[in-house]
Amino acid sequence: MDRLTAMETFVHVVETGSFSAAAKRLGIGQPAVSKSVAQLEARLAVRLVMRSTRGLTPTEAGLAFFDKAKRAIDEADAADEAARGAGSGLSGNLRISAPVTFARMHIIAHLGAFLEQYPGVNVDVVLDDRSLNLVEEGIDVALRMGNLNDSSLTARKIGESPCVILGTPAYFERFGEPATPADLLQHQAVIYTRGEGSHWNFTQGDKQYPLVAQGRVRVTAAEGVRAAVLSHLGLTLSSTWMFAPELASGEVKTVLTDWKLPSRDLWAVFPSGRMASAKARAFVEYVEQLLNR
Repeated sequence: MDRLTAMETFVHVVETGSFSAAAKRLGIGQPAVSKSVAQLEARLAVRLVMRSTRGLTPTEAGLAFFDKAKRAIDEADAADEAARGAGSGLSGNLRISAPVTFARMHIIAHLGAFLEQYPGVNVDVVLDDRSLNLVEEGIDVALRMGNLNDSSLTARKIGESPCVILGTPAYFERFGEPATPADLLQHQAVIYTRGEGSHWNFTQGDKQYPLVAQGRVRVTAAEGVRAAVLSHLGLTLSSTWMFAPELASGEVKTVLTDWKLPSRDLWAVFPSGRMASAKARAFVEYVEQLLNR
């Protein structure tokens, strides 16, 4: 039995919660996974997981072994990548996750230079506005926007964008421009339910004005918010990232510019408890450089 392979198999079993899920991730049969864990338990002379009809639960010894095994695997992976990096540069698959609109507008269009810089790297881009489980989805690094609700995540802030109230000139010609946050209650708001929702918080110096926006259109994806606003259905609260081309061209305009809204942060998020791979770190540095430019 290959010791490191057995450790890696056990780590996947604990992370996924079942032999079958671990087998799927590893691309091998479930019997091979079960046999590997059984052989590992026999060699260590200790039970690592408790099996039941509800699934698998690590024992106390299993949890302790899991932490040390995962650390050993991460160090081995880092050693492999360091050796490859010293020789022929980074290589292999890099799986990233990012919000659909942000990735379409600001990442995918600029991947060419990254791929030229690292010709041995292949990139899988998972587009999803939801916060995916990075371990279950096999994600190396995720780009997430806004507040991070999970304090257990390993994350690094790599940028931020001002948030503004905006709409099309055609919408404002028809319904007028709001002069104060209170005026927004007389407008139709396009509400992005995965962002701030309908709770918009304005500040001006020492003054604060929290507002519950009203609108007939609520959208779960940023692409839908863009489509609704550009179809003149209402105004919205948005990061400047989301409407960067239209702000530049004048297709949308901002209002209430003398009031401030909380900025929207961009985070690079890595699977909990794992050392970020060299490929993931290189990609994050590249995105950070893009945003700085």
